[in-house]
Amino acid sequence: MTKKKTSNLTVKMLIAMVAGLLFGLAMIALRENLNASGGAETWAKINSLLFADISAAGNEKAIGLFYLIGQLFVRALQFVIVPMVFTSIVLAIIRISDARKLGRISTKTIGYFLATTVIAIIISSIFGMIAYNSGLFNNTALELSAQEGSTGTNPLMILINAIPNNFISSLSNNSGVLAVVFTAVSVGLVTNVLKDKIVVLPKLCREISDIVTVFLSYIVHHFGPVAIFCLLSRTFAAYGVTYLKPAMAYVLLTTALLLVVLIFGYPLFVKVTTGLNPVTYFKKMTPVVLFGFSTSSSAATLPLNMKTATESLGVNDEVANFVLPLGMTVNMDGTALMQVIATLFIAGASGFQITFSNLLVIAFLAIIASVGTPAAPGAGAVILFTILSGLGITSEQALMAYALILAINRPIEMLVTALNVCGDTAVAMAVAKSEGALDEEAYYRE
Repeated sequence: MTKKKTSNLTVKMLIAMVAGLLFGLAMIALRENLNASGGAETWAKINSLLFADISAAGNEKAIGLFYLIGQLFVRALQFVIVPMVFTSIVLAIIRISDARKLGRISTKTIGYFLATTVIAIIISSIFGMIAYNSGLFNNTALELSAQEGSTGTNPLMILINAIPNNFISSLSNNSGVLAVVFTAVSVGLVTNVLKDKIVVLPKLCREISDIVTVFLSYIVHHFGPVAIFCLLSRTFAAYGVTYLKPAMAYVLLTTALLLVVLIFGYPLFVKVTTGLNPVTYFKKMTPVVLFGFSTSSSAATLPLNMKTATESLGVNDEVANFVLPLGMTVNMDGTALMQVIATLFIAGASGFQITFSNLLVIAFLAIIASVGTPAAPGAGAVILFTILSGLGITSEQALMAYALILAINRPIEMLVTALNVCGDTAVAMAVAKSEGALDEEAYYRE
């Protein structure tokens, strides 16, 4: 039922994307025709009714139906950022504590997770900066002047801002997500020290995490297609086809990098860390990849991933039971890769300058943000806002580009999930091999 429901959502999302694009292009043609034939006043009424930014000066009497629906959807997604990040990190640290008896396994697992994420970020940073510097992400229609984010003058300020001076305020500001991360890590580590003395908090975090996941799923499933139609339609109707070129550059580059890492990167990782045939790994992981792609949820894919890892790939049960659930929460290579490219796209499309120091901050934030991304559909694009706010990329143009990411990111999120689940299994195999807990006969068994 879940798979069928998700497949229906995917079809609806694709239909909404195509319909929004076609409707937006039709509005562009109508606008140009009306303006050319003396019907500018008619277009102004249509724009006021459907597309106007009702928060802008001069639009006090506008309705802006498409803007209204799009903003409600985006705000609903941003509504869960703080509880999403806080509970995910706290629970991840608690899980590590629960598995401390595994000793070396936990250390190796975290090491491999960090290594694969860093490699993914390096790859995306290199190719993303090439695209950014070559102007593929630029939006010339808005005639933007160069801007700098609020942390652009000295990236070290982000370290000071990461430690809040008030516990409650740290959980009440989407723009201060690093403060949320610091609070979550602190709470998780202290909970580890107190162990069984803390009973209510872990249960509360799990319940809040479940609430967030269900809320996010409900919003995406029931309002996502309509909101995506409105977001795309307004984007093209308001700004024209000039957004299509940089958006397509983002989509094509991200898709290409994700496919390269998925098809070649992880099989190579398995070959290097285990010495086993990488083709066999990719062949046996294909059903997991397809399921992860169709559901766009690492959580929904976990049972099949566990079954494949233990029965088909020969990973010991103890290793799989620790690595895969933990990886579902903290190992988000595909998410980190996507977020780096998306941040550079938004920066380029909205006229923000990215320096090497900015790139280091983006990489750091992508690691933190990917750890705080729960295994729910669409969560990666929502968490992207935390990177933008951390860099101070929050202008109107940047938010419009961010809205465009939300509108077009569904296929990419599906591929990101496939990458994430493959990364978890590849690490599980590497850890199992190093511990002598990998059944190579089962691996090669048809």
